[in-house]
Amino acid sequence: MTFDWKNKKVAILGFGVEGIVSAEFLHKKGATIYVLDRRQKDDLDQDFVSRAEALDVTYILGNDYLNNLSNYDVIVRSPGVKRLSPELVAAEKAGVIITSQTKLFFDYCPGTIIGVTGTKGKGTTSSLIYHMLKESGRDVYLGGNIGVPPLTFLEKLTGSSWVVLELSSFQLQDLHKSPHIAVLLMITSEHLDWHATVEEYIDAKRNLVRFQTAEDFTVLNRDYPATHESDIHTEGSVFLVSRERETNNGCFALNGKVIIRKNKNDDEIIATSDIALPGKHNLENVCAAVMAARLADIGKDAMVKVLKTFTGLEHRLELVKEMHGVTYYDDSFSTTPETAIAAIEAFTAPEILILGGSSKKSDFTELGRVIRDAKNIKAIVGIGDEWERIKYELRTESQERRSENGELKPLLIEDLTDMKAVVSAAAKIAKAGDVVLLSPGCASFGMFKNYKERGDQFKKEVMTLV
Repeated sequence: MTFDWKNKKVAILGFGVEGIVSAEFLHKKGATIYVLDRRQKDDLDQDFVSRAEALDVTYILGNDYLNNLSNYDVIVRSPGVKRLSPELVAAEKAGVIITSQTKLFFDYCPGTIIGVTGTKGKGTTSSLIYHMLKESGRDVYLGGNIGVPPLTFLEKLTGSSWVVLELSSFQLQDLHKSPHIAVLLMITSEHLDWHATVEEYIDAKRNLVRFQTAEDFTVLNRDYPATHESDIHTEGSVFLVSRERETNNGCFALNGKVIIRKNKNDDEIIATSDIALPGKHNLENVCAAVMAARLADIGKDAMVKVLKTFTGLEHRLELVKEMHGVTYYDDSFSTTPETAIAAIEAFTAPEILILGGSSKKSDFTELGRVIRDAKNIKAIVGIGDEWERIKYELRTESQERRSENGELKPLLIEDLTDMKAVVSAAAKIAKAGDVVLLSPGCASFGMFKNYKERGDQFKKEVMTLV
C-alpha cells in the first residue's frame, strides 16, 4: 500500500514497540497519528510516550479504545490485536484500510525478503540464515518477530539488500504478499488462546507462501503434515527438508551428515557432530537454513563456519552453567508440548525436568507418552496451572513405575511457587552427570510476565548455586 499519506487519519492500534515505530514512520510521511490502546497513559512504555509526544499524537485510551474505528482512514494493527475482531471487521466494511507494520514493510522494501515461520524454531532458523548471508558478505538485515521492527532499518535498504524476517501467525494472518524465499518450519497446534481454531492458525501460517510466483522458492519441513501439505498453496519451486528421511530436491540430516540433494546429486555440507547447536530437533532448523542459504546462492564455506560457531539464542536450550558435574539448561522459550519433547529428547543423561505454566489449550497426550517411555527422566518439578493436566497424562505410568524402595519414578516435586524454590529443589536431588532442564511446554503467565522473565529468573537462581 504505497499512496499519499499526507493528512490521512491513521490509528495505531496497540502501542508497543511496533506501534511507536509505525507511528514515527507514517508521521514522516505526513499522516495524522492517533494512538489507541486499552491501557492508560501511565501504563504505557514511557520511552514510547516521550517519542510519541514529538509526533503530536492524539491518544484514545482505556476500555473503549476500539469504539468509532470507522472514523479513521487507515488502521495499523499491532500483532497482538486480533485481525478478525468484530470492531476491525466492521471498520473494514465501512471502508477503512486495515494494515500492519509487516504489510507496510512488504510494500516498501526494495530488497529481497526471506521469510521464516513455524510453531517453533523460526528464531533460530532466521538467525542462522542471517549469519550465513552476513558471513558471505551480503548486505543483510534481521527483523520481525525476533524483536527488531523492520521499519527501523527500511531507509538503509537498497535493491541489493537482503532481509530475513521471522514472522508469527499474528503478523501473517492478513499478509498480502509473500517473500522471495519462504521457509515454513514445523506447524503444530499453538496459540489457540488467540486463534479461534487450529485451522485458522495453520491458514495464517500458509500466507507466507500463498502469494508466491513461479520465480520464488518455498522450503517446507516434510516431517510435519500441516507443513508438508502446504505445497499446494504456493506457486513457488518447492524444496523439502527433514531430519528423519531423505528428500529429493531438498536438504536432510541422515547418518551423521547434512546433505543437499538436487537432481539426484548429493552435496555433503557438514557432519552433524560438527554443528554447535545442541539437540536433535535443531537439525530441522539447520537443514532449513542451509536450504534457504543455498537458494540465496550462499557458498558452503559460509554455511559451515556459521554452523560450527552458532550456539543458539537466549532461552532456547541455552547452557547456563555446569557445577559439580550437573548441567543446567534454560529452554524457557519452550511454550508448547512439542518443544518440551524436543528438549527432553536432546539428552540421554539423567534429566530433572521443570514442566508447567499457564494454559494455551495444548494437548499433553504425546508429552505424557514421551515421558512415560523415557528411561532417563529422574524427576519432574511441576509448576503452574497446567501441571495438573500434564500430571494426569503421567498418572497411570507413574503408579506402575516404582523404585526398589517403592518411590514413584520419576520423582514428582510439586507446590513450589517461585523460581528460587524450583531451582533449589532441582539442585538438591541432582547428582554428577545429571541435566536440569527448564523446558516448561507451557506459557509463562501467572508466575512470570513472559518467557524471558521466566528464563532470566531461572538463570539468576542457577548462578547463585554453590
